[in-house]
Amino acid sequence: MRKFVLILAIYYSSLTNYAESEYWNQFRGPNGDGKSKAQNLPLEFTESQNVRWKIPIHGQGWSSPVVWGKQIWLTTARKDGTELFAVCVDLDSGKMIHDIKVFDVVEPQSEHPGLNSHASPTPIIEKGRIYVHFGTYGTACLDTQTGRKLWERRDLNCDHRVRPASSPIIDDGLIFLVYDGVDVQFITALDKENGQTRWLENRKVKNDLATVLTTIGLKDVEETLKEKPNDNRKSYATPTIIEHNGQKLLISPAAEATFAYDPQTGKELWRVRHQGWGWNVACRPIYSSGLVFFTTGVAKILVAVDPSGSGDVTNTHVVWSHRRGSPEIPSPIIKDNLIFFTNEGGVVSCLEAKTGNEVWKGRIHGNHWASPVYADQKIYFLNKDGKVSVISAGKEFKLLAENELNAGFIASPAVVNESMILRSETHLYHLANGFSRVILEDENLRRTKGKQAKRIHKKLEKKKNDRSGKENKKKEKSVKDLGTIQLEVEGWTNYFRTSSAQQIRQAIESEKFQNLAPKIRKEILNQAQKFLSQKDE
Repeated sequence: MRKFVLILAIYYSSLTNYAESEYWNQFRGPNGDGKSKAQNLPLEFTESQNVRWKIPIHGQGWSSPVVWGKQIWLTTARKDGTELFAVCVDLDSGKMIHDIKVFDVVEPQSEHPGLNSHASPTPIIEKGRIYVHFGTYGTACLDTQTGRKLWERRDLNCDHRVRPASSPIIDDGLIFLVYDGVDVQFITALDKENGQTRWLENRKVKNDLATVLTTIGLKDVEETLKEKPNDNRKSYATPTIIEHNGQKLLISPAAEATFAYDPQTGKELWRVRHQGWGWNVACRPIYSSGLVFFTTGVAKILVAVDPSGSGDVTNTHVVWSHRRGSPEIPSPIIKDNLIFFTNEGGVVSCLEAKTGNEVWKGRIHGNHWASPVYADQKIYFLNKDGKVSVISAGKEFKLLAENELNAGFIASPAVVNESMILRSETHLYHLANGFSRVILEDENLRRTKGKQAKRIHKKLEKKKNDRSGKENKKKEKSVKDLGTIQLEVEGWTNYFRTSSAQQIRQAIESEKFQNLAPKIRKEILNQAQKFLSQKDE
């Protein structure tokens, strides 16, 4: 009898594991932590090896793919942001099932175009329904079979400044949306059946930006305030629902503080104030071993908090914090009481989750914005140059494989069964062991001569811009006023040499930098990346 019960338990356990690995319903997967129970994912792959299919995705979007059954969904937009789309692709064949224009946008936000897309929030899917969110542009619920729009909301608005990024989550019949703009900051819960507001809570953080900038030693405070007023109010993080000691909490990072709310009422339960430049938060919080882990944006501090407190718990419930090598954009992975993460410069770290003590540090290089995924004792990191590094999720740094695709990755992967779905800036990949994709001659030519093609493209773009001429002339004039290109680059380089990593990032996001000629910006960015790589370690 005992043997029968044991066999039955193992059987049902295997069914549960399979069910959890056959869908990827939201940003960072079923539990929002980037982990999958899938096995037999490809360790090594190329543009042809272990690639089931690869298809182009029109427009521009940085949202991550979600998967339910045989459907892959993602969002995209016209590059100028005037049209927003939801796209559905067949998991097995890569054929387009739906290509739905969800919204037209009359006045899309256009500041700092290289920092975000108009379709960056990842949708969330359940049986029969997908919820697509475009921040201030609007939110809609679609029928996954017909593509029909079931409801929409376009009256929840803020000024994201560099477009939306926070993804929606659902729990107990509610869909939670975050709006942390430079003008207003709030979190709201809608009834997922009809889109009606159940509650809305304004963020109650009103720090003075000038005081913050002065405290951290910024020299050009007045110039920064003029170029980016209220910049300390904006944030882009996705919230998460946890259950601690029998109580559900909605953990939601904002600018300058991370909050815990009652998910049914929106009542604030506790908050942790961010230190330094605690805005532009992008990482999604993770709950593990009784602690909540989150980062603080530009300040790049990883924090572990005991979530049992109330009120302002900054000085009472922060268990540990870690600055060196912590990420601003990619979210961490926690496995077996170890927390793994990479910063934007490709420095990978492993800490003890309970103490914050460093276990090891390694390098995978590259520019990392995508969040990693874990499966079968391996962690996959994707960078903006198309490289996918695979490491062992253990107490020693072991680089298992380095793969390179003809792509650039900002979106995070989806994992289902024995497959990995990757969204590059232009294409969607289905990776699985045992498949081989035939590369057409023209594609192979583009791949082998990629650098040359990029140079040609840049020249064509420059010629196109030169026809209008006015904007480029203004930018060239700003260089001539300083004498020579070399003098301009040297001036910025000297500033980077004596500045912190946060100050460098602030400088290259400034209006002054954006108004420089493209050639100058490129040279200065190269210098900035060198100094950031050194200062982030």
